[in-house]
Amino acid sequence: MSLTIPSLLGGPRTDVFDPFSVWDLSDEFFNSALANTMSSSSSVREASAIANARVDWKETPEAHVFKADLPGLKKEEVKVEVEEGRVLQISGERSKEQEEKNDKWHRVERSSGKFLRRFTLPETAKMDQVKASMENGVLTVTVPKVEDKKPEVKAIEISG
Repeated sequence: MSLTIPSLLGGPRTDVFDPFSVWDLSDEFFNSALANTMSSSSSVREASAIANARVDWKETPEAHVFKADLPGLKKEEVKVEVEEGRVLQISGERSKEQEEKNDKWHRVERSSGKFLRRFTLPETAKMDQVKASMENGVLTVTVPKVEDKKPEVKAIEISG
């Protein structure tokens, strides 16, 4: 069964309800509001870079798995941290390309600057066993889950 949730902020509709999500800063509403409040286009570009780290979050029976597309970044330029309250934070910075005096830019679409994403995990997450790896510009963070132990049922002999 799928539940369709309309966006309250005018963004796209989704068929997945995520009770653990934080406000998605890449939302169209946020970006347009940000553009209206910032004065210079470079400030808008830098601020939107914060929101442009796209992350997928899936839950398997064993773990929560996060995948972030971070093309062009080295693992040394990315931080994965666990905070109190079961918060997973992924952050980093993409350096701006060096501009030469004689360069004439026709288009600048790639974002640069700092990015930050935070996710509050459920109580079943083993926050002390988080693992992260990076391959081909994709960061994978795996947070194991506490094993669901089914209550042990013990048969009691009835006397009499």
